Amino acid sequence: MLDEEMETEEELDEENPVPVGVKLGSTRTVVVQPKGNVVRTHEALTCLATYQDVLSEKRRAVYGEEAANEYPERVQFMLRSGLPEDDERAETAATFFDKFTSANGVSENSVVVYAIPTIDNEGGLTNLASVIEESGIGSQLIRSYPESLCGSIPALGGGLDAINRIFIAINMGSTNLEACAYRRGEQLSRFSTGSVTGNEVDRWIANNVEEETQGRVNIDQTTAREYKEEHGDLENFKPFTDIIQQPGGGTHEFTIERSVVDALDRYVNETVDEIANEFLPQLANRYIKIYKQTLEEPIVLTGGMACIPGLLEAFENRLSTELQHEVTVTAPEEPVTAAARGAQRIAEQFVEEETF
Repeated sequence: MLDEEMETEEELDEENPVPVGVKLGSTRTVVVQPKGNVVRTHEALTCLATYQDVLSEKRRAVYGEEAANEYPERVQFMLRSGLPEDDERAETAATFFDKFTSANGVSENSVVVYAIPTIDNEGGLTNLASVIEESGIGSQLIRSYPESLCGSIPALGGGLDAINRIFIAINMGSTNLEACAYRRGEQLSRFSTGSVTGNEVDRWIANNVEEETQGRVNIDQTTAREYKEEHGDLENFKPFTDIIQQPGGGTHEFTIERSVVDALDRYVNETVDEIANEFLPQLANRYIKIYKQTLEEPIVLTGGMACIPGLLEAFENRLSTELQHEVTVTAPEEPVTAAARGAQRIAEQFVEEETF
C-alpha cells in the first residue's frame, strides 16, 4: 500500500466530500483517497470467487488475492477484455467493486474520478459507468477521464500540469496498447490495438518456457504473469529456477534463461512498430504541427508493462532508431497505480473549486 504526504497538513473537513480516484482494471483495481493528512492507495486483483458457507449454506464471495489463491479453479477475472462486456460480467464487477470499496472505507460523500481505456466500445464503457455509479460512492460527483491522461498526470509535474501541456501518452496495458496525443487535455488522434498487450506477453512467456525446457514444463498464463512481474528485466535480467510436481510423483527443477526476456524484447519491438508505423503517421496526417511538437516533448508511458525495469530505456532507444529522430520517454513512479493517482488529483481539484 502506497502512502503519499498531502500538500496540506490540515485535516479534511468532514462536511466536504472526499476526492477519490479509481482505476477498475483488467488485472488490478486501484482506489486512491485521502485519510487524515495522507493520501492512501489501495490495490487488489480484479477478481471474485463465490463459495457456500458451510454453517449458513448461503453464498459468500471473496475478492482479490484471497480469491485467486484460495479458489484458483473458479475465480473470475471479469474484466479480462478490459471492460465488462455483458450483464453477467457487469454484475460480477459490481459485486467485486462494492466489496473492495467497503473494505477500504471509501466514503459515499465523495467526488469520484475514474480512468477509462481509450477503446471504441460503447457497451462496455456504459457497463463500467454503471458499476461505478451504482456502487454507493461518489454521491457528489462522478466523472471519467482517459486512462492515459490520468496516468500521465503524476509523470508530468505537480498538480495538474499535464492538463496544460501538449504531449503523447502510450498506455501499455494488459488488454490493449493505446496511444493518444493530448492538447491541453483534449484527445487527438486516438489509437488502440489488442495485438500487442501484457496478456500477449504472458502467452509468449508460457510458450517460450515450453520450448526452452524442450516440452518438459508447461505453465499457465497466471504463472507466466508472475514470472514477468517478479523476474522481468530488460536491463539486468538474471536466470531463475523453479520446481514443478511431476505426474506419478517426484519433482522437476528447471532454470529459465531466455523465456521471459525474449518475450519482453518481442513486446518492445512490436510496440515500437505499432507506434512508429501506425499511430504516428496517423497523427502526422491529421495534425502535422502537433506531431512535430510532441516529438520534442517527453512521451509518457503508462500502464502495467511500463513497470518492467529497462523497458522505458529500450523503448526510447528503439523508437529513436526507427524514427531516425531522438525522442525522450518518461514514466510515472508506480505506473500500475498512476492512473488512479492522477484521477484523484482531478477529483481534488473539483473539491477545492467546489465544482460538484
